[in-house]
Amino acid sequence: MPRRRWTGPLLLALLLTRPLSSPAGADTAPPRATTAEAAPLAPLPSLHATTTQVASGLRRPTAIAAPDDGTDRLFITQKSGTVRVYRPDTGLAPAPVVDISSAVDESGNERGLLGIALPPDFAESQDLYLAYTALPDGAVTLARYRLDESRLEVLLSQEHAENSNHNGGQLAFGPDGDLYWSIGDGGGSADPLRSAQRLDTLLGKIMRIDVSRSCGSLAYCVPGDNPFVGTPGAREEIWLYGLRNPWRFSFDSADGSMWIGDVGQGRWEEVDHLAPGRGGLNLGWSCYEGLERFTGGDCVPGETYTEPVFTYSPYTGGCSVIGGHVYRGAKYAGLVGGTYIATDYCSSTVWALRPDGDGGYEQAEIGKMPTQVTSIGATADGEFYVVNDLPGGLHRVSFAREEPTCRVDRTVQAWGTGTTVDLTVTNTGDTPVNGWTLAFPLPLGQTVVSDWNTDLTQGSNTVAARNAAHNAVIAPGASITLGYLADHTGDASSPPRFTLNGDACAVGD
Repeated sequence: MPRRRWTGPLLLALLLTRPLSSPAGADTAPPRATTAEAAPLAPLPSLHATTTQVASGLRRPTAIAAPDDGTDRLFITQKSGTVRVYRPDTGLAPAPVVDISSAVDESGNERGLLGIALPPDFAESQDLYLAYTALPDGAVTLARYRLDESRLEVLLSQEHAENSNHNGGQLAFGPDGDLYWSIGDGGGSADPLRSAQRLDTLLGKIMRIDVSRSCGSLAYCVPGDNPFVGTPGAREEIWLYGLRNPWRFSFDSADGSMWIGDVGQGRWEEVDHLAPGRGGLNLGWSCYEGLERFTGGDCVPGETYTEPVFTYSPYTGGCSVIGGHVYRGAKYAGLVGGTYIATDYCSSTVWALRPDGDGGYEQAEIGKMPTQVTSIGATADGEFYVVNDLPGGLHRVSFAREEPTCRVDRTVQAWGTGTTVDLTVTNTGDTPVNGWTLAFPLPLGQTVVSDWNTDLTQGSNTVAARNAAHNAVIAPGASITLGYLADHTGDASSPPRFTLNGDACAVGD
């Protein structure tokens, strides 16, 4: 299976002189996050995420923002064009603090008021920034709303009339003080407009602009170090391109790196992690979906692409990645400090990712979110909340340490285009396991040929290995073995994570 070429560092001058069809990226290896805790963090399979509903009555909530003004408020956008306020002491205010519904096109499932960001000077300026699809034609729009004047000021818009889906909509201020905004590829299937790889449109991009001032006829300024400033035919607001529908992205407050959840076509959901300041990167869509070459995609000869750091298949039950945040709060710092948390709109799986110090990422499934989460938000103190689409609730996220009740040890023998993997599953709990399913992903390009001591099925890269009649019971402290033979196309590594009957297992050698 063809793989993406890693991007390498290039001088900005070279970047700006490349042809429009194939601008180059830069080294994307982000600096490894560090935490202030003296004791080691809990292993990811030992984490368990839970939620507690704290408010109801929201109508299709889409995003959360928290002002750092000492009020402990949360601002919550609703699809129709309103913003509600939640306070931990008084709950959800009945009347909206913002109502721009007369300007918002909420037709279709994915249109409406989609994103909100509060500038660092919000306490003084009372300005907030909104991303929405505008009447009459669904143009994806960025506007400033002056809270003290109830006044909406449109700053920038992108036509988006052909399809109602893939509007993106995330807004966030970066560590540089600039505002970043995501827009999807224009919708439809397989990027029919070929917009994600084009630099003459804002579709399929993340933009970076300075909203603290205006420049000429623009209500904002384009930072002079944006990667495509001076590139003929390119929109200079573009920061990143090659995205399908980056519904949610965030910045790590500790190191400034950027995490992006990009929704897939139907085979792969992906998470990207980029070092701070790495503009101009091509994240691959529609030449690639996840790590896999996309059939019929828009591929430019000689182009370089940036690989995601995590992918998962909809065979896990997922359908749409909901990018989250790196936890930097105080309450659970010893458990999840420096850990990126994301979820999926359909499966509700809580994904935990953490740099492993060797260039890779630990990964685990650590619980379930409520159904249909649309956004993960952080308070000014770094604690997490989520909103879910239907029935429309606000939920506080908690973390605890729960030692896994299973451990999987791996033995791999690889040769040529084949590999055998023997797995030893140990019941580390105090109750017997009576009937089991061991679920795990395979690296891209591996296909199971045969198996032993199990009834194994593979869907895409996802494996479900069920017990045989003779090993259905695993007593406390006991182990069973199973294994498989697989073909591979270059990556013969063993599975990175396992769940036994839905619970994450510790992973040994």
